[in-house]
Amino acid sequence: MSRTKAQLFWIRCKRYIPLCLPLSLAAALITFVLHMTAISNASFADAVNYYWGGALRFLAAKITGLVPFSIAEGLLLFSPVLVIVLFSLSLILSKRSIRTGVRYICTLLSIIFLLYTLFVPMLGIGSYASPLSDRLGLTESKVTALQLAETMKWVIDEVNQLDDEVDFRFGGASVMPFQSFDEMCEDLMIGYDRLGEEYPLFFDFSSAVKPVILSEPMSYTHITGIYTFFTGEANLNVNFPDYTLPFTAAHELAHQRGIAREKEANFVAFLVCINSDNPYTRYSGYLNMVEYLSGALYSADKALWEKIYRELDNCIVYELYAYDEFYEKYRENTAATISNAVNDTYLKVQGQTAGTKSYGLVVDLAVAYYEKNFPRT
Repeated sequence: MSRTKAQLFWIRCKRYIPLCLPLSLAAALITFVLHMTAISNASFADAVNYYWGGALRFLAAKITGLVPFSIAEGLLLFSPVLVIVLFSLSLILSKRSIRTGVRYICTLLSIIFLLYTLFVPMLGIGSYASPLSDRLGLTESKVTALQLAETMKWVIDEVNQLDDEVDFRFGGASVMPFQSFDEMCEDLMIGYDRLGEEYPLFFDFSSAVKPVILSEPMSYTHITGIYTFFTGEANLNVNFPDYTLPFTAAHELAHQRGIAREKEANFVAFLVCINSDNPYTRYSGYLNMVEYLSGALYSADKALWEKIYRELDNCIVYELYAYDEFYEKYRENTAATISNAVNDTYLKVQGQTAGTKSYGLVVDLAVAYYEKNFPRT
């Protein structure tokens, strides 16, 4: 009798629970174990991030790359409609029968489990990988104002040498020489290839960013780009001034290759840009680094900052003035406050304890890179 009851129980389960739920739950549980292991074992996190995550990111980027627009943006735009449809379906199916309603809810749960199963290898686990400084042979330490000043002077010298090769329009802003964003990304791939030849940091593949159609509204959130793990797309806010775009694109492409920490994605973007053949891409890399170093040095020693900052060529100073004028429109608003709070919380949950301030910590890597490559004599 007990055997019959057990058989009836499993028959009822099969009727109410679709196969996708136990399969997705099993995958999520395995992923959870791997996730917890990676948190306490950087070498394990490196392996999962490189092989499992790398394969998934590669496949996702190649598949969604066949579509010329951002699938993630499309999902976001239609999300209100999707929520209404899903809610309506739940009401309709629940009225039909309890069994139909339960199977529908189980299917939704399966999707949630699947998203978690994808998130961990494609992005989340990278936050627990070995520090990028170790993989690049750099020695990170607490930096002094003098170290920041020396590094900033080096970067300013480099960007000053490039301004003659950059076109500036009336008002100070520079103009990209690329005919399309695909062309810009092809140039960035040169930098990625050169970086990959020296350091096996990630899967080597070609990809491009997806320009966000609603970049103007997106600017109010202060989001310049975003990597969406569930579509494998690197999305770029193209409303921002030209000089920010190659650097930001390289940053999001770094996330697409498993560099999860924000300061590390910034530094990879810097290395990729300065390894390009195109003067404008190098200009973008150096000038964005000038801004990060400038902010850090200003906080550490204002007098020293003033001395170093004066060495910037006038045309580059006007570029930065033009950026301030552009940004003023978006500086203070509710959307930015909410977006920053959400991003700050997400980063802290992912182990980046500095939250949104972690972007600026790229200066530590820049100083370490400068001191390794340009030691004092």
